[in-house]
Amino acid sequence: MPHSATTEDLFFHRAGLDAGRVERIVADGLQGCDDGELFLEYRQSEGIALDDGRIKSASFDTAQGFGLRGVCGEATGYAFGTTLSEQSLLRACDTVRAVRSGHAGHMSLGPTGGEGSLYTDLNPLALVPFETKVELLENINAYARGKDSRVAQVMASILGSWQAVRIIRADGRHASDIRPLVRLNVSVMMTDKGRTETGGHGMGGRVTYDGLISESHWQAAVDEAIRQASVNLESIPAPAGDMTVVLGPGWPGVLLHEAVGHGLEGDFNRKGTSAFSGRIGERVAAKGVTVVDDGTLRDRRGSISIDDEGTASGRTVLIEDGILKGYLFDRLNARLMDARPTGNGRRQSYAHQPLPRMTNTFMLAGDKQPEEILSSVKKGLYAVNFGGGQVDITSGKFVFSATEAYLIEDGKLGPAVKGATLIGNGPDALTRVSMIGNDLKLDTGVGTCGKDGQGVAVGVGQPTMRIDGLTVGGTAV
Repeated sequence: MPHSATTEDLFFHRAGLDAGRVERIVADGLQGCDDGELFLEYRQSEGIALDDGRIKSASFDTAQGFGLRGVCGEATGYAFGTTLSEQSLLRACDTVRAVRSGHAGHMSLGPTGGEGSLYTDLNPLALVPFETKVELLENINAYARGKDSRVAQVMASILGSWQAVRIIRADGRHASDIRPLVRLNVSVMMTDKGRTETGGHGMGGRVTYDGLISESHWQAAVDEAIRQASVNLESIPAPAGDMTVVLGPGWPGVLLHEAVGHGLEGDFNRKGTSAFSGRIGERVAAKGVTVVDDGTLRDRRGSISIDDEGTASGRTVLIEDGILKGYLFDRLNARLMDARPTGNGRRQSYAHQPLPRMTNTFMLAGDKQPEEILSSVKKGLYAVNFGGGQVDITSGKFVFSATEAYLIEDGKLGPAVKGATLIGNGPDALTRVSMIGNDLKLDTGVGTCGKDGQGVAVGVGQPTMRIDGLTVGGTAV
């Protein structure tokens, strides 16, 4: 497996453990279970934040631990700890054995793992001195204030982590991965004529800090944050009512992620609580709508060479030309639904059990020019950026706030509007898609998805898309 020498040193040699002995403990602890694994993790993480011209916080953390899981039928026994030793593993086995009482299963065949890494092994935290990171944030502050005299406040942060994982199954199979992750965030507050508005931009991925500290990259992030705030300073109250909505490419795919993607995760469908449950083979979207989840994209924030159960990451077609084709599976839900794991078993850390989670989820491009889509709308809304949102998985209903949107009047962009919210139902909204652009774009590497108290890095994306008859909540009176 890739990185095996590095992870063996981290988890065995440094702890004074024999790998063979650990394998025997895991095999004995999981005997009689249907599935399970020992998950080992070592992580370094840091964050530096600037606000009001000064460094307000700086943190560095090192965490290491293990999680042992035994699965019997639908029941799961889980034990985790921060100290990796023979004694702690044996105690974890005692805990996990409780779930297999009266159960005599046979361990499922283990995953074969990936064929290589999708990102660098290098630790971004160790490659760039602390002083250089502080200087970057100070340069961002100075550049933003010098760029526009209306800038009243600048907030910037740089975040990074380096995670090593190793998965050991009862049959002795190992899978390993090393995952870097970096992110730069820039936010500005601008005032003009007694009005205050904000704008923000971020970028990142499973790379080192090289791109973030490059002047052309961080200046582009500042320019975009200032542009957004400038647009919002000129915005008017958003209208309300049912109207045609055009979604811009890239980050607006977060609506697809929340309103549709979560409903296609295996656990919700096994339990019958998703609006998509039992609908494989049915039309759930308009013709031309194809949605995929792809964890194999190089260097992307949501990519994983293997998932946190050791299954190789993959590309899963969820909806093809409007027809529901499949769900996203971890091993437990795949086994219970007689399906194949898709490499989507993910966890926040060793202290959490894996769940079916998205990686990079996006809609494929269509054949329309973006200008053609806009010109086709007599009156509507063009939404480019989104903030927070809420979704009910069972019904598919969603509410999303647009942080940058414009009126469309007679096929042309009108004034920017403030306070627009999109209200609808995910499965229903997909059937209302009438035009799909040829400009597929992925987000800039800032997505984090929450589920059952766990957060994992994800990616989203889509082309320009027209949706007819979507409800818009506004602030105009």
